Amino acid sequence: MTTTTAEYPAESHVFEADVARLLHMMVHSVYSDKDVFLRELISNAADACEKLRYEAIATPALLASDADSRIVLTLDEEGGRLLVEDNGIGMSRDEMIEALGTIARSGTRAFMERIEASKQGEGAQLIGQFGVGFYSCFMVADRVDVVSRRAGADSAWLWSSDGKGGYSVSPIDVSEAPVRGTRITLHLMDDAKSYTSRWSIERIVKEQSGHVPVPIKIAEKPGAEATQLTDGTALWTKSKNDITSEEYTDFYRGVSGQYDEPALTVHFRAEGRHEYSALAFIPGSQPFDLFDPDRKGRMKLYVKRVFITDEAELLPRYLRFVRGLVDTADLPLNVSREMIQESAILTAIRKGVTNRIITAIEKQAESDKDAFLKIWENFGSLIKEGIYEDFERRSQLLSLSRFRTTASADDYRSLADYVKDAKEGQQSIYYLVGGSLDQLKASPQLEGFRARGIEVLLLTDSVDSFWVTNAPEFEGKSLKSITQGSADLAQFKKQDQDKPESESASAEVQAFLDYAKEKLADEVSDVRASDRLIESAVCLVASDQGYDRQLEKILQGAGRLESGAKPILEINMDHPVVKAIAARADAPSLRDDAAFLLLDQARVLDGDKPADPRAFAERLARLMERALQ
Repeated sequence: MTTTTAEYPAESHVFEADVARLLHMMVHSVYSDKDVFLRELISNAADACEKLRYEAIATPALLASDADSRIVLTLDEEGGRLLVEDNGIGMSRDEMIEALGTIARSGTRAFMERIEASKQGEGAQLIGQFGVGFYSCFMVADRVDVVSRRAGADSAWLWSSDGKGGYSVSPIDVSEAPVRGTRITLHLMDDAKSYTSRWSIERIVKEQSGHVPVPIKIAEKPGAEATQLTDGTALWTKSKNDITSEEYTDFYRGVSGQYDEPALTVHFRAEGRHEYSALAFIPGSQPFDLFDPDRKGRMKLYVKRVFITDEAELLPRYLRFVRGLVDTADLPLNVSREMIQESAILTAIRKGVTNRIITAIEKQAESDKDAFLKIWENFGSLIKEGIYEDFERRSQLLSLSRFRTTASADDYRSLADYVKDAKEGQQSIYYLVGGSLDQLKASPQLEGFRARGIEVLLLTDSVDSFWVTNAPEFEGKSLKSITQGSADLAQFKKQDQDKPESESASAEVQAFLDYAKEKLADEVSDVRASDRLIESAVCLVASDQGYDRQLEKILQGAGRLESGAKPILEINMDHPVVKAIAARADAPSLRDDAAFLLLDQARVLDGDKPADPRAFAERLARLMERALQ
């Protein structure tokens, strides 16, 4: 039986107070991302199609001869309109009034208070998070018409509003309505006419709604044939066996905005207490924003295949190079940003996804060394951030890390490799931090270790100065900087000796060392004999307490440390120059100049410049004059 206009004449209604207040804020506020309205309308349309599928289980006749769900976007540039139509469950008159004229959710008032309190540009990110997504269309339209026909019904209804406080509901001839479902017509504002551009709509759909479980089509003008934008199949819901590497690559390029091949793909579905799907990629090259100071991740969160946010921090920051998404049905579609950050579900998902990605990297390190090393060369410096940020996985990340060392400066070594080849009785894993491999290889502090065949890690990333301070022992051996504290090398024999060294310095050399300690007391905290020097005469090291030399320089350069601690000057008691100076006890002025020149030489070897360039030049000139006489 067809419902007539006489039975239900056109009715005018006034919005509830909360709805009117909400619409006023939307129309009179400026938001940074108005595109959100289309995501909300598509999400509602997809929900309507899903509801029809459910009801059709019990009543198959609801599908009639049109079983395939779809959403059609029609552009009307000439009329300044955008139409969004679905063939879902549709709405009856009462359902239309309930759905479009009231807000039943308890969070509405909190939502509006958030918008009023938020800064300009933040409000749009809240739209759709409290069940008010439909009303976001009034950000771009000065009138909205909704025509709907419920599946199985023989009547259709028109809901219309200008968003200024009221709406009307009236019956409409079924010939002007979809066979079933809902058609929303947005009469666009002058500054929103760009939403009749195919390029704009296609971009928004692919960015925000490309993976809803309903195919989306687009018609470039009313009456034109619609072409498909999305097929309604989310790649991550498919079995890995049904996805080709080309499909993974195409999807990776879309989600990452890059054009390389993914170095590693991690695709899994978690089941149990929390159910979710994850599809993550490690890029084959460094993304341009890899060292963004905000250090934000780039994983997207979907709920039931609807994009929610890319700021959910689904991975720890040291894995910010990973691209991809997580899709869960355990969260409501109206989840707010605060709920996301505080959600125990998201915490569990974050832990699970992080573990799976790190495990996948570990497996690749075992199965394909070359592929893993490419990942390490691109992202190893970020992974090492996790050693001091992620206490729970610190040991795991240490085992995963690879290093250049004095044993193989052209290849990478693991800490397990280092410990396996360590000297008998060696209690530490030694390391040296600096700006480049060439600089480190020329460091005088390495000489004693090299002469004794003791391996040293050569660390050139800026993060290396930090993680080593928090690193735990690895297989019973602590990490020790060779530029800090004593080297304790006397227990190890040189490679060309049969037994450890035990010889003592001559009285003359010891006297010069004591003399230099007194003369340089204002510049250094100590002057002592070195067991780490072989070819060089001097070097600088830091004390056992405080920072090592490189970290101190970094902190000073960043303004985090006003002045560094006085270093220790180590002198090679066997060096010919030192012995020659020590023998000139009868020339105190020469010894004075020599002591300061040795200190400046150590500074230069450490990558610094003389503290007083003029005094350095004068001392050097006097010494050259003596030598030339």
